Amino acid sequence: MYVAPADVREEMMKPRMAQSARIAELNLDTARIPEPPSTTIPGIVDKIIPPRHPSNSEEAQIALDGTSRRHRDLRIENTLTDEHGQDVKLKKGAHVEVTVTAEPKAAANDDYRRS
Repeated sequence: MYVAPADVREEMMKPRMAQSARIAELNLDTARIPEPPSTTIPGIVDKIIPPRHPSNSEEAQIALDGTSRRHRDLRIENTLTDEHGQDVKLKKGAHVEVTVTAEPKAAANDDYRRS
């Protein structure tokens, strides 16, 4: 006879709640600050691309880790602001983290797509 580990038995003893009820409960919690769906991907600044025209800004090309080779490179304007409001630029070889944030209504829930 199989005996489930203690943590599994403890989880199984908790009352079950429908997903819609869990969502409603979270929405009623005024102390909770909802965060939009997001993911963070590490990367390295691969190269700094000078502007083609003086009125344009230079770009930083970032090689993202953990992505397919085809979608690995990302280019952004190399004009950033630090925590003190000062303008800063990325340097070649710098380790960075790229965070992608979606609007809550733009993100799909896997549970609903499987049907």
